[in-house]
Amino acid sequence: MTMNEGALDRGVRVVVGIILIALVFVGPKTSWGWIGLLPLITGIVGICPAYSLFGIKTCPVKKY
Repeated sequence: MTMNEGALDRGVRVVVGIILIALVFVGPKTSWGWIGLLPLITGIVGICPAYSLFGIKTCPVKKY
């Protein structure tokens, strides 16, 4: 798989993932915050399976 997320997309995913995971320990303290692992992991890796499925790519195209 090739990277299909741009820098802004990856940054937003990491921040949202951390916020959602923080909700497990602070705030309502429900296990729903663990859903934040999904955007956190996809943001770190740079590959979103849903983007691949729908043909979306926010990563800039490298021109040679």
